[in-house]
Amino acid sequence: MNNSIAPLFAPLQVRHKTLRNRIVLPPMVVNRGLATPAACEWYGRRAQGGVSLVIVEATNSILFGEELTGSNLRPLVEAIHDGGALAAIQVFPFRRGQSTAPADLSPEDISRLLAQYRLAADICAAAGFDGIQPHGAHGYLLNQFFSPVRNQRTDGYGGDLSGRMRLAIEIVETIRPIADRAGMLVLYRHTPLRDDFGYGIPDSLILAEALVTAGVDILDLSPSSGGAPGDRAAPFTRLGVPVIAVNGLDRVPRALEVLEHGRADLVAVGRGLIADPDWPIKVREGRQDEIVVCVSCDECHADLRRGVAVGCAEWRN
Repeated sequence: MNNSIAPLFAPLQVRHKTLRNRIVLPPMVVNRGLATPAACEWYGRRAQGGVSLVIVEATNSILFGEELTGSNLRPLVEAIHDGGALAAIQVFPFRRGQSTAPADLSPEDISRLLAQYRLAADICAAAGFDGIQPHGAHGYLLNQFFSPVRNQRTDGYGGDLSGRMRLAIEIVETIRPIADRAGMLVLYRHTPLRDDFGYGIPDSLILAEALVTAGVDILDLSPSSGGAPGDRAAPFTRLGVPVIAVNGLDRVPRALEVLEHGRADLVAVGRGLIADPDWPIKVREGRQDEIVVCVSCDECHADLRRGVAVGCAEWRN
């Protein structure tokens, strides 16, 4: 292995888990289900390609205990493990595509949501997942709770920063004991800066510090780049837990810049791993010229919107 790409392939210890390198498959909905052979093939193939951590797509919390069980998710976890990667899963509050705002939730709804996360964590533990990640980014419900613009509640889940952080912290506190018993890591995905939501990095740092205190092991910042690769993730590295950066890091020099400048501990490659699941192996073996490069044609996103299995124009043509 060329020393110039060595930072990408240094192992990382997080609690009792060892990540074999610094490359992560981020959560991307791929319309293959989860308890299906197609999902096992898709995620297992990307594990075989050499990533250290596979974060399975945003999964509706209400599906746990109904469509998703420990037994029918176990083949997915085993497929990822067989490929040599750790397996985490992102849990989405309520249902994707459902228009829900903070003001819509009654106290009973919030209690129900916490119970859904508790059940999801129990089922993920039974399935053998190595990690669980609440989805608090990209303008979705938990991100809206954090926003002083979108969160107009007047009870303890709104108002000042402490109130707007409360739901995220309670979710982490709910799943942490289950994670401890099962040996799972707790991740949290957050968007560090949103002018339209009325917050910036200083407020996000306060949230992140509280999340770490509540039990988060890995902070996943998305998107994490502004002026330079991973620059929006960099302030969070001082909190003492590993940080994942994502956004255009399928270009090897950009991924290396993040790690070499200490802006994050892990780099997530999304569309690049849709285009070429062997991206990590090819980089490690000095075959970068053989990588099937994502050309940002957006066909994968078009597939997502159409509700068909996500693919790539580069290997369909």
